Amino acid sequence: VLVIAQKKVAEDTWQTEARKWDHLKHLRVASVMGTATQRINAAMSAADVYVINRENVQWLVEYFGWDWPFDTVVLDESSSFKNSQSKRFKALKVVRPKINRLIELTGTPNPHGLMDLWSQIYLLDGGKRLGRTISVYRDMYFVPDKRNRTTIFSYAPKEGAEESIFQSISDICISMKAADYLELPDMVYEEIPVVLDNAARRAYSQLEREAILQIPDEETITANNASAAVLVGKLLQMCNGAVYSNDGHIVPVHDCKLEAFMETVEQLGGQHALVCYFFKHDLDRLLTALQKTSLRVRVYHGPQDKDDWNAGLIDLLLIHPTSCGYGLNLQMGGHHIIWFSLTWNLEEFQQANKRLHRQGQKLPVIVHMLVVQNARDEDVIRSLNDKDHTQERLLESLKVRIAAVKGGVQK
Repeated sequence: VLVIAQKKVAEDTWQTEARKWDHLKHLRVASVMGTATQRINAAMSAADVYVINRENVQWLVEYFGWDWPFDTVVLDESSSFKNSQSKRFKALKVVRPKINRLIELTGTPNPHGLMDLWSQIYLLDGGKRLGRTISVYRDMYFVPDKRNRTTIFSYAPKEGAEESIFQSISDICISMKAADYLELPDMVYEEIPVVLDNAARRAYSQLEREAILQIPDEETITANNASAAVLVGKLLQMCNGAVYSNDGHIVPVHDCKLEAFMETVEQLGGQHALVCYFFKHDLDRLLTALQKTSLRVRVYHGPQDKDDWNAGLIDLLLIHPTSCGYGLNLQMGGHHIIWFSLTWNLEEFQQANKRLHRQGQKLPVIVHMLVVQNARDEDVIRSLNDKDHTQERLLESLKVRIAAVKGGVQK
């Protein structure tokens, strides 16, 4: 059996879980990780289960070629194979005929819409249910949505497409919600408003205006537009209190959110919390501020940090949702999670919160979200609250802001 997982999950989670269960303790689990030599040695060792991170799937396929030895493959978080143009998908597609049984696990099968399903289902059935190519799938179930004269930026499902798709794959997919099988405590969401002081508001407005004036007309802003992505990232950085300049230097803007974060930590009264950050300068500023406290602070790097957290040896564990949002069992170490940096990505948001809200958690999980008022943070929160899986809400709000700023300049 080959298990393909996110890197931090592949390093530890499957191995640790196997040791916990009496009927699994005898299994030999090999970690196909590290240097090329270490990976080869692990892949050629005598084991029952081989675990590899998804980034090395292409390497594994190229190494074994048509002598592929794994007759069963488990995709732990199959949505990481949702892109049919990715190297990992194309590599696994090559050896799919050599795999007798493929099992896919995910809590978010279509994180950005129904289009994400095709490649995952293709790996299961070779295209029998949703078409042998993504173009066939698009023609069957979608119509062009956002577009200009020559380019289609997105597709919208045809009427009844969702029901038809779900019916087509119902014989090979099963949905099991934790709430239907486990008695889990509640998850409570708390929005903590952050008000910028006058100096911070002026700095934010100036930086926002300068960034907006560098991008094209608001009508050209689409999900595939690089300018929009850069602008969204810069505005969210501004909310956190610092931005990267064009030459990569950090430009401090304000400490308002950082002060709100420290107040939130103080109000926890010693209770442990996960802290989500996104930008490197966020992490640096958080660590600098926390150095002045007596709290035991750790940045997540690997299995030892997970074990120490669950053992109660860490007060604040700083995690990056992109790399720590899947598969890690952190429910034994605390029940608070603080979002210093917000994400518009609903999948990342839900998955990170689920590190605490899972079987074994005995207390209500409280999700604290630091939200700068009258800024892009509020758009992110509205998107998450409405379970909007795309950037559309953010992009639409940017169009309004761009029009307002540029209109003011013209006047």
